[in-house]
This record gives sequence, C-alpha cells and structure tokens, in this order.
Amino acid sequence: MNRIKYVAALGIFGIITTEFGVIGILPQIAQHYQIGMDHAGWLLSGFALVIALFGPWITLAAARFDRKKMMVLTLSLFIISNVLSALAPPFGLLLLARVLPAFLHPLYFSAAIYAAVTNAPEKEKHSATAVIFGGVSIATVLGVPVTSYLASVFTWQTAFAAFGLVNIIAMTAVILFIPPMQAKQEATVGTQMGLFKNRVFLLQAITTSLMIAGMFAVYGYFAEFMEKINYLNGVQISKMLMLFGVLGVVGNWVAGRLLSKSLVATLAFFLLMLSLIYTLLYFINGYTIYTVLLTALWGFIHTGCFLIGQSWISSAAKGAEEFANSLGVAFTNLGIALGTTIGGWVIINFGIQYTVWASIVLVGAALVLTGIRLLNTSSAK
Repeated sequence: MNRIKYVAALGIFGIITTEFGVIGILPQIAQHYQIGMDHAGWLLSGFALVIALFGPWITLAAARFDRKKMMVLTLSLFIISNVLSALAPPFGLLLLARVLPAFLHPLYFSAAIYAAVTNAPEKEKHSATAVIFGGVSIATVLGVPVTSYLASVFTWQTAFAAFGLVNIIAMTAVILFIPPMQAKQEATVGTQMGLFKNRVFLLQAITTSLMIAGMFAVYGYFAEFMEKINYLNGVQISKMLMLFGVLGVVGNWVAGRLLSKSLVATLAFFLLMLSLIYTLLYFINGYTIYTVLLTALWGFIHTGCFLIGQSWISSAAKGAEEFANSLGVAFTNLGIALGTTIGGWVIINFGIQYTVWASIVLVGAALVLTGIRLLNTSSAK
C-alpha cells in the first residue's frame, strides 16, 4: 500500500515538469519562432489558464469514475502533448498541444491525493498528502533545471521528448501498481458548489491567486531574467535553477513544519519574505555571490508557498475537501496565468528588470487580503 503514494507522486512529477519545465527554455523557443517573450510566455500562462477555467468542472463531472482510469487518461494526454511539442510544429499548434492536457491536470492531482490518502492508514494520511506535494518539489529541483540543461546542450525539442519519457514511465507505474478505485461521493454536489458562496473561502482563494501571480510575474521568466540581468549562459542558468529547486525542497519541509504551528503567521511571513527578495532582485545584478545567495533564498521561499497556498484554501473548505483540492489547483494556476501575463506585458513595455515591481504589488495585495481575513476573524470573536 505504501508504494501507491509514491507512484501517484511520480505522475505529479511528470505533469508538473511538463507545466513548469518550459520556464527554462522560453528564450530558446522565442528565438526559434522569432517571437517576443510575451508571446512565448503563453506556453505557460495558456496552460495555467485552461486549468483554472476548466479543471474543477471536469474534476466534478468525473467524480463518479474510477480514479485509476482518470489518472491513466490524464497521463496519456500529457504524453501526446509532449510528442507533438517535440516535433516543433508551427507556434499555434505548439500552443494547442501544450494546453491539451491542461484540461485534465487538476483531475490527476485530485485523484493522486485520493489514491494516496485512501490507501494509507489513518495516522499516515497527512504524510501521504505530503508525499504528493513532494512530487511538485522534486519537479522544481530536477525537472526545470534538467530541462534548461537539455535545451542548452541539445535543443529545446529534446526537453519536450524528455517530458514525454517521464510521463510514459509514470503512466506505466500507475497501470501496474495502482488498484482500481471507484469513487465514493462523500459530499453532495450542492455542498461542493456551496464553496462559491463561502466568502471566507473566496477571500482565501483570491489571496492565494494573488500570491502565486506575484511569484510568477518574475519566476515565469527566470531564464530570461538571469540571461539579461545577471548575464548567465544556458549551463549557468540550469545550475541556478538546480540551486533554486534544492533549496525549495528544504523550504517546502520548513513550511510544512511552520504550518502545524500557525497557518496565517506562516502565510504572512512568506509573503513578507517574497517582497524582500523581489526588492533585492532589482538592486542586485551580475553573476556574483550575492546573486547566488539571493537565488537560494528565493527558491527556499518560493516553493514553500505552493503548500501554504493549498493549505490556506483547504482550511476554508470543510466538508468539500476533494473539490477544494481541485479548486486549489485552479486558483493556483489562475495566479500563474495572471502573473505570467502581467510579467510579459511589463517586459514588452518597460523591460524585464521591472517585473519585480509587478511582483511586489501583487504580493502586497495578497498581504492586505491576509490582514483583512485576520481582522474579520478577530471581529467574529
């Protein structure tokens, strides 16, 4: 039974690597198609926007079906997407191939958590969920920098082929090791849809979206930022991404420990640290020890925010946790789409160095909403 959560996490690694791996190769793609970074950025923001708009409803509609079949179907679409992308089709077709599997992205995420928790002993259910989120962390550690490295040594098409191979391995593992899991509808559709009438849930979901948007206004263009502002080459960028990811795993672990003590204090602390990091990013440039240390701190804080955001959303969804997991993924990706779109606009109109100020504004808005949530809680007492 213990291996089920790891197999499910392997699939998470595959789909998150496919989603975020493009961050490390956007400059090469933009150069290949002779397009601006704002247009190339749609390979990330378009993917995220589809998840945000369609993912929860597809997850809700598929609630009656066998979770194993849904996981296999999702990974199949990711494989097809990566094969098509590796062929370097016209940009419009590349964008279509990219967004194709995004429709089922939250479906796999929700099913993976369900598989891990359902097949774990009661006392191990929280740790099983942590393993699933560990797939996100490992994708950041290995997937994104390895993608950048492959593109710098070979071609960006090679990176998409690597994505496809990872998803083939994940799908094979799901077929072999995860048992059939017919869903048991524990919450009614009315209960789940009632989340949209819950003001606390909406406030916390919007806060999470703004935080993620602030993160991706800069991080979505990490490779371009490091190349233009810090003068790094492809191999150096992949090393920085690796450092970013390794510290991110540590940050994810620390965030989990802090969350057990105080969710809101952890959220506020990470938001303040993000604002500080983005401010320093504006003033520190070139390939120096300060850049390396700041990138390490950035990765530490950045990755922990995913777990914090998901926990912040789920904490306001009692009785509809599974649908909330899907909505959490949707609001996170809405933030990714918003952040990368704003970041692309700033790059075209002002220059990539000013994306940090867009991030500061968005993170600041999230911090204000966190304060409003605290005030409401205090007044209710």
